[in-house]
Amino acid sequence: MELIQNTPDLSAYLAADEVVDHHHPVVRETAARLAKDAADSYAYARLAFEFVRDTIPHSQDSGDMRVTWRASDVLEQGTGICYAKAHALAALLRAEDIPTALCYQKFDVVHGLVAVRFHGAWHRQDPRGNKPGVDARFSLDGERLAWIPDPESGETDHPVLYAEPHPAVLKALKDAPDRPHLWQNLPTSL
Repeated sequence: MELIQNTPDLSAYLAADEVVDHHHPVVRETAARLAKDAADSYAYARLAFEFVRDTIPHSQDSGDMRVTWRASDVLEQGTGICYAKAHALAALLRAEDIPTALCYQKFDVVHGLVAVRFHGAWHRQDPRGNKPGVDARFSLDGERLAWIPDPESGETDHPVLYAEPHPAVLKALKDAPDRPHLWQNLPTSL
């Protein structure tokens, strides 16, 4: 599948905004802590991915009722669903000048992940969090995502790479007072 930038300006994939708030002190501090153990930007990207995947539980898996959507809140509160975890990873990567896009897959609901740009190409990564049956890994050599869509079941990969969260995703997160409400209102399409 060919990944398509929704904006040709690569600098958009480095920008900070209300959601991917990589200028926030908690994001900067986390990025600095991870960067001191990384020999280069690839090693940093892998460490940031593993940090978000492994130390911030997916709220559905952990039973956490809180809904986070801003990257700094995800890092501060240590919880989030796939979209929120993707926002946190995007902020950590952009904080170290690694172009990062938000992207999506459609199963019965929309699933969020990121794409990082290395060696002139985009590579999708899924920081959702591993569990039995899910073994996502950081890779620039073939995708190691949480799930692979089954086209025969109507599941799809969305090829568009967004510089900002998709409005349907952000609305669902912002409108949810808790995770059970969010679960009833997850976007089913973009």
